[in-house]
Amino acid sequence: MRVVDTSAWIEWLIGSPVGAEVAPALPDRAQWLVPTMVQLELAKWLTREVGEDKADQVIAFTQTCVVVGLDTGIALSAAELCVRHGLATADAIIYATILAHGADLLTCDRHFEGLPGVLLVPKASR
Repeated sequence: MRVVDTSAWIEWLIGSPVGAEVAPALPDRAQWLVPTMVQLELAKWLTREVGEDKADQVIAFTQTCVVVGLDTGIALSAAELCVRHGLATADAIIYATILAHGADLLTCDRHFEGLPGVLLVPKASR
């Protein structure tokens, strides 16, 4: 199972050079976990950047994958991860989701670098 972080989704959706590197690592839909936090971040970004219709299309696609809601176990794990690794709340929820489901994380965000289970496809300049 694999979670695709919002950063990787965006690179893939905009067709950037980093998105081209991400594309081969995208899982089959049956193996693609989508935390509701990623749905929130995608809907927010897509609505702002490309409009509500595109946001609706992408969220509809996410619903064909395995959607994972925020439950108490993930929330408590995320709280611990915020403290232990200095992750922002949304990032900690996404990371806690992979831990809860024995999955890995595909991301372009360097703040996940060095954490177990992370496949980092970094942007060239940060």
